[in-house]
Amino acid sequence: MSDPVTLHSLLGNHPNTLALKSGKVSSPLVNFDFFEVKVANTQFKAMVRDQKYDFGELAVVTFLQAKIYGKPYVLLPATIVGRNQHHTIFYNSAKGPLTARDLNGKRVGVRAYTQTTGAWVRGFLAEDYGIDLKGVTWVTFEDPHLAEYRDPPNVERAGEGKVIKQMLLDGEIDAAILGDVAEEGPLKHLIPDHEATGRAWATRSGGVPINHLAVVRESIVKSRPDAVRELYRILKESRAAATSLPTGAEDPLRFGIGAVSRSLEKLVNNAFHQGLIPKRFSADELFADAMRILGVDGA
Repeated sequence: MSDPVTLHSLLGNHPNTLALKSGKVSSPLVNFDFFEVKVANTQFKAMVRDQKYDFGELAVVTFLQAKIYGKPYVLLPATIVGRNQHHTIFYNSAKGPLTARDLNGKRVGVRAYTQTTGAWVRGFLAEDYGIDLKGVTWVTFEDPHLAEYRDPPNVERAGEGKVIKQMLLDGEIDAAILGDVAEEGPLKHLIPDHEATGRAWATRSGGVPINHLAVVRESIVKSRPDAVRELYRILKESRAAATSLPTGAEDPLRFGIGAVSRSLEKLVNNAFHQGLIPKRFSADELFADAMRILGVDGA
């Protein structure tokens, strides 16, 4: 047996990662040096700019841009974070009625233009509600994770000290992608039937949208394919230890190239049309190394 490898690792505290992070799931081939973080996205910039981590979760749009700019990470078909996204965009009902079809020419807040949730929501707005995304002003609050990327001309940075929710309450923006928050006061879901809409979308589109997938440093993939196979195995085992997760198209944490490819390619298409990446990738391109190590389907 080969010597064990220790991976400096980045995983948030998710139901599917708890068994791995707690040591309940382990391997004689792979040891983990976890960076202590509850929300992994605060470290994505360090991963892609400084290559700080050997292994971890990474937002899919950030990975796609990292691939464009030659960052040394390989994608695994292991979903770490996935969810329906139709509930994440809100409007201020105190300013009058607004629907998803009314956003042409409006100002919409989003944490960063490159945020994966934002890319999913803009895709819904364009495909299902007829919105011209270039005619919307996207108001942002954070830099892209990749230093090389420049936002499109219709992206505007909020003023120093501005807060996205307060700007929505004050009427400075017409809608905002706020994430997993509940309706509060005048802040209402822009898509009122978001649960049914999300389920229908997942059924026809290859499953619940994927936000974060696992990535491994390229040099480890090349030098220790045995450790990568073992890493994938224990990620699956940790996911299996999570309880009360949906199945089928509603499963937010799918494993395997076949299980994630349709959703991934849909997000790639969104990213291309939204100016996040200059070219499309097929799932086969993105998973070429994983396919070589894990098998045709990465099952």
